[in-house]
Amino acid sequence: MAQKKIYAKELDIDLESGNESEYFKWFLACLLFGKPVQQEVAKRAYEELVQDSITSPEAILTAGWDKLVEILDRGHYVRYDFSTATKLLEVSSTIKERHNTFGALLKQSESLDDLSARLQELKGVGPKTAEIFLRDMKPVLEQPEH
Repeated sequence: MAQKKIYAKELDIDLESGNESEYFKWFLACLLFGKPVQQEVAKRAYEELVQDSITSPEAILTAGWDKLVEILDRGHYVRYDFSTATKLLEVSSTIKERHNTFGALLKQSESLDDLSARLQELKGVGPKTAEIFLRDMKPVLEQPEH
């Protein structure tokens, strides 16, 4: 059974705001939806992270592994809680080390293909996660001011 595609708007993420934090929230959601879990479970886990204001690389790093596992478990994201907590920390750490901010990663990318490649350099981000992220980000990134 094919799963229905999830879109940023359905998660109350406003990509058109031009706000870097909204872009990262969509990337975070894509990381959760990229695992083979039910969409409702991924959505609940995402909403739990938002409720605890864990919506930036800094917040993820500050929360730490135990707190991330606890939040993911509250969202019933239990099958992948340990690996996902580890992945979120590694991805956030790499973003901070290489780019300082998620917005800088986006700005440093010369094209959608370049951005897809940069995203896939992050541990645990594969073609599917990058594809889902870019599907909703493409109209935003192709605006003249970007």
